[in-house]
This record gives sequence, C-alpha cells and structure tokens, in this order.
Amino acid sequence: MRHLTVLPGVVDHHVHLGLVDRALFADSPVVEVHDLGWVIAEVAAWAADPPAGVRVRYAGPFHTAVGGYPSGRSWAPVEAVRPVVDDGDARAAVSIAAERGASRIKIALHAGMPLLGDEELYWLVRAAHETGLTAVVHAEGPGQVARAVAAGADALAHAPWTERVPDDVLADAGRRGMTWISTLAIHGPEERAVAIENIRRFRAAGGRVVHGTDLGNGPTPAGLVPEEILALGEAGLTGEDLLAAVLAPENGSGPRLAAPGPRPRDAEELVKWLQTSVRVEQETP
Repeated sequence: MRHLTVLPGVVDHHVHLGLVDRALFADSPVVEVHDLGWVIAEVAAWAADPPAGVRVRYAGPFHTAVGGYPSGRSWAPVEAVRPVVDDGDARAAVSIAAERGASRIKIALHAGMPLLGDEELYWLVRAAHETGLTAVVHAEGPGQVARAVAAGADALAHAPWTERVPDDVLADAGRRGMTWISTLAIHGPEERAVAIENIRRFRAAGGRVVHGTDLGNGPTPAGLVPEEILALGEAGLTGEDLLAAVLAPENGSGPRLAAPGPRPRDAEELVKWLQTSVRVEQETP
C-alpha cells in the first residue's frame, strides 16, 4: 500500500468573491478564503452560507481617500468603496465593519489616484487594532509600502510589484512582524520579477509571506491556482516554509486533504500533491 500523507487544506488570503463563480470553491483543495474588498452586506451573506467545505473571512469595503482607488473602476460597486475624510470618520468606518462581522480592514494606497493622508491612515490602522481587526493595505506606487509599514499595518495585500522596496523599509517591516500576501501570478514577467525579488529580500529580513491569488483580478477561475504556488517556489519558499505559507495551520480544525506519496518538499511537488488530493473531514482539537 502506498504511503498516504494528510495535510491541512489551502488558504487563499486574497480573493474577491463578487468577481468569481464562488461555487467552484466547493470541495476543492481550498478550504478557506479571505475576501479583501466587496460590499460588506453581500460578503457577510456569502460567509454565512459559503460554498461547501469553505470558510469565508472578509474585510468589507476598500477604505480609501475621496476619489481614491478603486473609485470609478468598472468592477467595483459603489458600496464596496468607503471614502474616509478624517480621523473620526476612520474610527466610524472601522466600527461599522467590525459590527458587520469583518475580521480585517482593507486600506487602499494607490499612488495613481487620490491618497489617504498620514493621519487618516494612522487612525484606520489604530482603530482596526483597537477593535481586534487586521489592517491590510493595498500599497501601489513609490513610497506607499513605506507609509503602510510606518503606520503599523499588519499585512500588505500584494507583495510589492511597483518598486524595489528600500532595505531600511524591509528591515522595519520584518521587525514589526508584517505579513505579505503573495499575488504573484496576476502580474506580467517584469512586475512579477520585482515582486519575487522583494519577497526574497523581505524573508531574509525576517518577514512572513502567505499565499494569495487576488482571484477576480483576471479570468482565472475560482479554486486552486497552481501558478501562484509555483511562483512562491520561484521566490525561494520550500519545505515547511512553503507548506506554512500555502496551507491552513497544522493545529487548526476543519477539512484535511489526503493524497498518496510523501510530504511535499517544493512547489512542484506541492502542486502535484494538491491536484491529486481528496477531502478528509478530520477535526483536530
């Protein structure tokens, strides 16, 4: 009899459920998804009645400047964008998201559009922390990663792809325990190369990287995205570091995956293992 390996399922830390066929997640290798930007009433309803075997966590709307990203984008409903005008408004916005079941707050810093000021950014992050929520920042354009780090954000929604992050910013992010969500496969070759090099340097500075696809950004269907895992391998993740980045915690509860063969050691082995895996309803205390 061939050896059978049992592991936790895949967590996708960055999706947009309103832009994909959510039903395709059902009973797939993906057991948990984090929606990082949508109409909060809609995503809360999806979390209450998710695809079979999938846990949904969510952030609610994008918190941004008046006219800031993603305002006006054809894919973004008006209710998925929450302009923030001052510190009091920031606290109120976070409070509303928390009351509606959000586990994180999405903050947008996009240099090509109007930007939140430092004070509004600070108060969004502070209010998130005071409410027990994770502050996740979309940081795009020169200097925006540095602003997110300085404000104390917990995570970046994308590994930075628009600039080579300065060494001192990477060191500060590593010291603060920041997490980056990968989203490498959505980029073209040049931007992906920038993001991969930033990940390599960030991890060397002590930073943590987790798997996320930004599903809904482009035509990739919901479910497992092998290209994202292979890109994490290109960024240097192997062995237990790769498994920790892609899979749910070993000591968590919920569905497990089982497939023949040994524990995967690299990205190619992990993709092959996941593609042959089946669900095992195993609860771990």
